[in-house]
Amino acid sequence: MSGQSAQSLAPADAKVTPMMAQFLEIKAANPDSLLFYRMGDFYELFFEDAEIASAALGITLTKRGKHQGEDIPMCGVPVHAADDYLQKLIAKGHRVSVCEQTEDPAEAKKRGSKSVVRREVIRLVTPGTLTEERLLDASSYNYLMALTRLKGGSLQGDAVYGLAWIDMSTGTFQVSETDHQRLAADLAQVSPRELILADNLLQESELRLLAEQSGSALSPVPRAFFDSSTATDRLAHYFGVKTLDGFGTFSRAELSAAAGILSYIEKTQLGERPPLDPPVREAGTGRMLIDPATRANLELSRTLSGEKQGSLLATIDRTVTGGGSRLLASRLAGPLIHVEAIQHRHDSVGFFLDNEIMREGLRQTLKGAPDMARALSRIALNRGGPRDILAIAQGLEAARAVLDQTGSSPAEIPAEIAAARASLEQAPHELGAELVAAIKKEPPLLKRDGGFISSDFNADLDELRALRDESRKVIAKLQADYSEELGLRSLKIKHNNVLGWFIEAPSAQTEKLTADPGRFIHRQTMAGAMRFTTTELADLESKIASAGERSLAIELEIFDRLAQAIIDAGDAIKAAAQGLSILDVSAALAKLAQEENHVRPTVDDSRAFDIKGGRHPVVERALKKSGGESFVANDADLGPQSGEDIGHIWLITGPNMAGKSTFLRQNALIAVLAQMGAFVPAAEAHIGVVDRLFSRVGAADDLARGRSTFMVEMVETAAILNQAGDRSLVILDEIGRGTATFDGLSIAWATIEHLHEVNRSRALFATHYHELTALSAKLGRLSNATVSVKEWNGEVIFLHEIVPGAADRSYGIQVAKLAGLPATVVARSQQVLSQLEEQDRRSPAENLIDELPLFASIAPPPPSAAPAAGPDPVTEALGEIDPDDMTPREALEALYQLKSLTVR
Repeated sequence: MSGQSAQSLAPADAKVTPMMAQFLEIKAANPDSLLFYRMGDFYELFFEDAEIASAALGITLTKRGKHQGEDIPMCGVPVHAADDYLQKLIAKGHRVSVCEQTEDPAEAKKRGSKSVVRREVIRLVTPGTLTEERLLDASSYNYLMALTRLKGGSLQGDAVYGLAWIDMSTGTFQVSETDHQRLAADLAQVSPRELILADNLLQESELRLLAEQSGSALSPVPRAFFDSSTATDRLAHYFGVKTLDGFGTFSRAELSAAAGILSYIEKTQLGERPPLDPPVREAGTGRMLIDPATRANLELSRTLSGEKQGSLLATIDRTVTGGGSRLLASRLAGPLIHVEAIQHRHDSVGFFLDNEIMREGLRQTLKGAPDMARALSRIALNRGGPRDILAIAQGLEAARAVLDQTGSSPAEIPAEIAAARASLEQAPHELGAELVAAIKKEPPLLKRDGGFISSDFNADLDELRALRDESRKVIAKLQADYSEELGLRSLKIKHNNVLGWFIEAPSAQTEKLTADPGRFIHRQTMAGAMRFTTTELADLESKIASAGERSLAIELEIFDRLAQAIIDAGDAIKAAAQGLSILDVSAALAKLAQEENHVRPTVDDSRAFDIKGGRHPVVERALKKSGGESFVANDADLGPQSGEDIGHIWLITGPNMAGKSTFLRQNALIAVLAQMGAFVPAAEAHIGVVDRLFSRVGAADDLARGRSTFMVEMVETAAILNQAGDRSLVILDEIGRGTATFDGLSIAWATIEHLHEVNRSRALFATHYHELTALSAKLGRLSNATVSVKEWNGEVIFLHEIVPGAADRSYGIQVAKLAGLPATVVARSQQVLSQLEEQDRRSPAENLIDELPLFASIAPPPPSAAPAAGPDPVTEALGEIDPDDMTPREALEALYQLKSLTVR
């Protein structure tokens, strides 16, 4: 804080005000976060916190008094807009401690005029512990992950890593065990927003760099959080059970990670317990392994520039609910490798593809279904409001409607859809009906504002509201009753600040009032009038005075009762929310298949990879939007041929821009789509399960590790050659191009041989080294393929067709010309290429240099023909033509005239 530690700002300083002393004490207990200190309608920040926040939020930095002779920097944000500022701070990696007033100011004054209102930190806000709707992306999970390492374990190797991850906004809780080789891929699959790990692990440079490259906010914690000896007891205590046997079997590493993440939640939530599901063990062997480099190269969920738009996920997402969008992203991140589970998902998509009317009705209903899972979490954490209760009500209404819509199919319902319907049937529909009746259709955001309970739901509340909102009408009615009863038309009920409400009548007409002093109590005698009150009027006055407070109290009481009922039915509500998400994803993928002409793939345990008419979904979508050329579909068959039991390698040659990289990526994406449970962009597809997907495409350096582009390429290639197996699919593009020609050619040559003989993987290998095509004669499972092109009048036309054979040239100069290189450079390149082609490529480099003059010493080649002297007759004739003022016949005659002018 402005260069001073919390200890140096001790409240013992005589000049410290009581309020500042309180702030310093609370700040000292929360040194690693920005302190939002509640003062009235603002959260204030002081000292270094204020300087950091003002810079991050772009708000004014002011000063408030002095401390130890120096001005105190200060800034603040309004309480009502705090979520917006929190979102900005969390997005920039900051942690925020929210300090609220926990005492009524009137109570503080009772302790003395200088007493400070009691304040406490009620919550530590971190990237992985968000639950507020405005702070979250509805289409993405917000995972908090714990990483721990133990020596030994059930996996091979000297050390085993335990992972546990939760989404506090939905209650998801999963654990797994992994090793160092798979760790990066597992982190990439989950993509946590915040990663917690023991501080000693964070001191290891390699592990720290791996954690940083995951893109997560890093939160070091004491090693004691991950104590495996007490992990079982801590988990059992959290979930209120005596044993974890009912949850499944967990390894020591998994228990350690799970205990660590629960300890962190208890630390940050300060007594509030999010409604977490029991931990579920996710076996890493149940998912396709996709390393971070491959995910980035294939742009599964984000493009290389970090944008969602343009990614595969954005292209295929047709979901209409937040839960469905999150589930789709999760399935894309971790495609399955179990055939039966994959087929169940395909069955669901096929069912909705065949039942279009049902599907569209379902999607229309789901559009109005709020995010029940996240609303439930906020309610359980005591952060919910009336809109969250309304979300549960509307979600349960949607569940009932979906049951009706999906129960009328004459066809057999697939297993996945049947399971989803079963969860909807078990939803608390009676509670849903009560919630619908209780909450207004457009309630306020905060329960403290009141006015969210519907009329006719509670008689006492309706009466108080009538008193509060229509007190004049109530008084007028009582006045009319008294006037009629006593026969005094001149009787009035009035109000002033001294007497409050009172009955007034002319003195000459008060006999009936004074005759019943037990009922009509005399208050005041005026000139010509007397004033009275009654017990009934006094009670009514009291009710009117307190009607607002009492009506709010009743509303809050009803809110708490409904919230507790929701929490009690939490498991059933979660299951219903998951059921709606599953139906949303299945219907959305069916919609995608119909719109984009995707087909159901055949997925089995073979080594097949036979794609007929495959297309790249993202590129095809972009071409459709632009209204340009249609996508050229291509076949790929990497499966075993007759008499074989392992797949093939295709060596693909051809020019740049011809579509080699697109072809490589589209086949990888088809495999991902098929195994996540979607239909695929192809005419036919038969895929033997791919257990690991590797892609080495594109070029980038790694400045953090001091690695050049070529070094990154070699590291990624090494990872592939060391890990790929006969069930893997490998995509390699331009291996060896980042070094000297013969070095690169040698590396590429050896890489192909290793893939063929050792890895025995199905692979697509694109290259400009045409010499490699000779390997097809030596390697039985290597086939040559090329991208066909056509030359026309010196121009190259890319046909984007993959055909058997090998390219005889790369057309690099033609591509350079298309890119806009100066004509002199293009011409000189052609000249040098001609000389190179005449040389023996294996001659010493110095001989070639002697024969080729330096570029700077050679004048640009002369133009092919000198321009004609005088005006060009064709240009002049064209200048006289107005196409908009010509008939077709006149245009044809003009064309003949132009033709005659060009004849020499």
